[in-house]
Amino acid sequence: MKNKKVGFAACSLLMMFASYSLSPLAKELDSIQIATEGVYEPWNRTLPDGSFDGFEPEMAKVLCERMQLQCKIVAQDWDGLIPGLQAGKFDVVMDALAISETRKKVIDFSRPYTKAPATFIALQSSGIDLGKGTLHLRGNPETDTPAVEELRSRLKGKLIGIVSGTVYSKFIHDQFGQVATIRDYKTPPEPLMDLKNGRVDLVFEDLGFLAGEMQRATDSGLTLVGPAINGPIWGEGEAFGIRKGEPELKAKLDAAIASMIADGTINRLSTKWFHHDFTPPSQ
Repeated sequence: MKNKKVGFAACSLLMMFASYSLSPLAKELDSIQIATEGVYEPWNRTLPDGSFDGFEPEMAKVLCERMQLQCKIVAQDWDGLIPGLQAGKFDVVMDALAISETRKKVIDFSRPYTKAPATFIALQSSGIDLGKGTLHLRGNPETDTPAVEELRSRLKGKLIGIVSGTVYSKFIHDQFGQVATIRDYKTPPEPLMDLKNGRVDLVFEDLGFLAGEMQRATDSGLTLVGPAINGPIWGEGEAFGIRKGEPELKAKLDAAIASMIADGTINRLSTKWFHHDFTPPSQ
């Protein structure tokens, strides 16, 4: 889920941690700005007129109506999302942002609104087959390393594309870095472009993003080639990122998300945009 995006340099984390003591949202809460990349389809995308579309922008429209807040979505590059949030440029980060212990040190999160698995994609012509089904991983090397042994043997000698700064990147480097060559990219479209042009053998990404790619380009020659990998390894799920010390905003977000889970809105939008139900487990 970058989507499950996690990594930032340690020095940046420390600088951001030191910056959150003064909350820019000390005013009465009646409007908020929500930042997203607008390039991570079908989670979010930017239309030719500059407006935003996708699962998250559509979800945010319903969410803001239920919170009775005026909301404006703004574009921000991935690397600037959390620093911009800390600097008060906007109030909420919405970009398939995975809840992680590292991020919890510098920002707060709403409750999860989705929990998406991840998998591999390759060219149909490659003949690569990593198996099917679901692989449940806990993020514990003692249990996860034996569980991916079969994957490791099938990926030996392959070239895998991955977006850097994500929980996916850490997983791929940790588990397959000794048997495969890993190529890091800055944005999700880049490894897929190299995959189509034969410069990498596989790409690992969240199933929502890959499902969107398959829907957009049915003649792309791409196919999913591995098991759906899910579980605690990816954290609690994807959620809104907010500054620390803003309990009113968090409470509003949590209540609106809970209502959208309870009445099936998340299920409906998830099925519409991903062709899968990414509704998170009940809290």
